[in-house]
Amino acid sequence: MTAAALPDERTLQALEQKFDPEMRFRPLVRPASTLVGALLILLSAFHYYTAGFGLLQEVTHRGVHLAFVLGLIFLVFPHRQALLERAAVHRWHSPGGVPWFDWLLAVAIAAAVLYIPWIFEDLAFRVGNPGLVDVAMGSILIVALLEATRRSMGWPLPIIAILFMGYALAGPVFPGLLQHAGASWSQLVNHQYLTSQGIYGVAVGVVATYVFHFVLFGVLATRIGLGQLFLDVASSVAGRYAGGPAKVSVFGSAMFGMLSGSSVANAVTVGSLTIPAMIRVGYRREFAGAVEAASSTGGQITPPVLGAAAFLMIEFLAVPYKTIIAAAAIPAFMHFFGVFMQVHFEARRFGLRGLTDEEMPRLRESFRDRWPTLIPLVLLVSVLVNGRTPYMAAFAGISSCAIVGLVTSARGNRPVQWVLLAVLHAVLLALVYGGIENDSVRIGLFVAAVVATPLLLRGLRIEGRIAPGAMVEAFETGAKYALAVGAAAATVGLVIGVVTLTGVGFKLSSIITGAAQAVAGGVADWLPAWLMSQQSLALTVALVMTGLVCILLGCGIPTTANYIIMVTVAAPTLVLMGVEPLVAHFFVFYYGVLADITPPVALAAYAAAGMAGSDPFKTGNMAFRLGLAKALVPFVFVFSPSLLLVAKGFTLYDFVVTFTGCIIGITFLAAALSKFMLVEMRRWEQAVAGLGAVLMVAPGLVSGLIGLAVVSPVVLAQLARRRVLSASQPAQV
Repeated sequence: MTAAALPDERTLQALEQKFDPEMRFRPLVRPASTLVGALLILLSAFHYYTAGFGLLQEVTHRGVHLAFVLGLIFLVFPHRQALLERAAVHRWHSPGGVPWFDWLLAVAIAAAVLYIPWIFEDLAFRVGNPGLVDVAMGSILIVALLEATRRSMGWPLPIIAILFMGYALAGPVFPGLLQHAGASWSQLVNHQYLTSQGIYGVAVGVVATYVFHFVLFGVLATRIGLGQLFLDVASSVAGRYAGGPAKVSVFGSAMFGMLSGSSVANAVTVGSLTIPAMIRVGYRREFAGAVEAASSTGGQITPPVLGAAAFLMIEFLAVPYKTIIAAAAIPAFMHFFGVFMQVHFEARRFGLRGLTDEEMPRLRESFRDRWPTLIPLVLLVSVLVNGRTPYMAAFAGISSCAIVGLVTSARGNRPVQWVLLAVLHAVLLALVYGGIENDSVRIGLFVAAVVATPLLLRGLRIEGRIAPGAMVEAFETGAKYALAVGAAAATVGLVIGVVTLTGVGFKLSSIITGAAQAVAGGVADWLPAWLMSQQSLALTVALVMTGLVCILLGCGIPTTANYIIMVTVAAPTLVLMGVEPLVAHFFVFYYGVLADITPPVALAAYAAAGMAGSDPFKTGNMAFRLGLAKALVPFVFVFSPSLLLVAKGFTLYDFVVTFTGCIIGITFLAAALSKFMLVEMRRWEQAVAGLGAVLMVAPGLVSGLIGLAVVSPVVLAQLARRRVLSASQPAQV
């Protein structure tokens, strides 16, 4: 790929399939393509309808969701990746290109899932005393679930689940604190299958009631043009300055990440525009790919959606949504600020230009054509903030996307279109806020709007931003994108089931706490007491150990699954050491996200490297360097929770001191890593600036002032050399 070339749709799709297992969909032909498409649309329609008009009974809702998701995985994902490169062929033993055994597995796993809702009335009598059929159906589900997860996500998560179940079965053979009585296969199946502590637990519940809806919203919002508007705004804000395309990447990925919960998808979508532009203005290929990768991972920590973590935190912490997005705001800003400053210093170091007027989008024209696409996002956030349930907010957002996409045109709208847009949104607001108690009236109003809209569009000859067929296709695509996270949630349920069955979470917490105390006791003798107490040192050691485990887990499993496992296993350790639960949850979440840019398995960096034509490992290393602020900030908000705004003990003084120290410290750290501040930095200047930066980032006024004193010689040296260089430059005529 040349520097100026933009990758086409097929290239981008190939990159997503190569680096993101969740996107490796097999080719299909009829009749499989027709049936699978209909089931995917039906799955989206089920979640959309229940979001607006009421969820089913808990076990039934989760069962229907899982039956669709797991059954479809065997039809959508092949058992071997090599089959993706073969054209689908309809034969008697592989109808529609799907082998007979995959059809059988799809039916078997759907039946095993739906067995629980079917026997729900007798379930309480079977828990603890499962029958032969119960154990058989549970065994089918567990084995098939592991295979479904392997197909859609790769081996790491199934292996983790198998190891945990092995621990449950072989408890007596483990030494010391890890030893337990052990469980038989029947007892394990009983706990994982018949109770709400395993497969049907909170992880599946959150995906079935929250996550799926926001994946669908993200697909629809992108289809109607909201993502392109974000990129145009980012280009207009930052494009004209030094190294403009890289700064566009930072801003664009931050905004686009609000819609996309996938680092890889974010990197591919935004990077298809920004990476060639970065290379064109002179950035190194490794740096161009790394900027996009580091920026794209920030999408998962950016309010209002935070990937899926915001809704998981609501369930785990039992706090309002507003609390989660308020806590996420400042740390997300710190991440993007750190990437932005390194981009800026890199551009200044090599004298890179910004975008020319010809390369810049016309912001006024973009807003004129696309401003209605902001309506769904504004409506979604306002519904969330006003205390409605997340799934009701998603219902409002998805409905608004459909209205905007079908009613408004990309270029020029007649008055009748604005009237229709207002009327349909008034109906939507009546359904969300209107206080209509009668379900029949609400459903009737909704059906009337759904039936009347296409008739009005046809009668008034309105061509929207997307055709009705494309809207249906978006429902199909949204469901397809949500399949892997559904399987991951169910498999994580197996891990959580073992934790609740054996109590291994508390045992691991005790082991980590003891190890941290031992290390701190040995190091404390070498440190002055005023610098760090033994308790703070022990907490620091525990945080380092926890962060490393999060990164290692995140190398093989997606952020959502990583977060759930770490909340179950590692977060209790931090809580035992005095960390507030909200802070502990954010810590493990941030380090799980960091895995996407941490070699050797930095999926977002490798996808970006594929577009940049750069060495993947070098790109991953560079991306980790760019995202270093994300690695430091979690330590900061553990020791100074005021940075999360809504954590207990918030004081304005602590917030101002910590925020200011982080901003100045991250700036100096970016300069040290980029080897440039005012002029090229020498080695001693880099080392001193890095040390001072760490001191300034560390919470507390004293450490910040010491850090400023440490970096002051660097600033003076930089100022002196810049004056010398300026004096040596020939005068401009």
